[in-house]
Amino acid sequence: MNAAPTAPAPPPVLRRTGPPLAALAAVAVPAGYVAVVDPNAPGHYPDCPFLAATGWWCPGCGGLRCVHALAHGDLTGALHDNAVAVLLFGVLGVLWLRWGWAALTLGPPVRVSVGARRWALIGLLVLVFEVVRNLPIGAGLAPPVL
Repeated sequence: MNAAPTAPAPPPVLRRTGPPLAALAAVAVPAGYVAVVDPNAPGHYPDCPFLAATGWWCPGCGGLRCVHALAHGDLTGALHDNAVAVLLFGVLGVLWLRWGWAALTLGPPVRVSVGARRWALIGLLVLVFEVVRNLPIGAGLAPPVL
């Protein structure tokens, strides 16, 4: 009598969780640097070329200050520096947690599908954010001038 075929053993936990942990390290190391080297002090980081050329805050302006504020637990300051970045970091954090949990529990891999309409909506929202933060009414969305 033949024995029933057995399912292959799952990969070891370190092999499964390696990619999410590597991604975490790839984000944590530069974030740790920004947490220590204050972007609010002039001379540590290059100026934004878009801001230098146009005088307008780009959607990414204030991103380093936002990371610095978040690293120090200052959510209000982070939102003031770059609200879109805070939203993006939150979404990426949730996706990373789902990825790590799926790797740890042998769950299905996380799939994110963003269609053309959603990309267009995201682009429009970022454009509106950029314009509003450069108007007097949106001054609270612009990072402080150094």
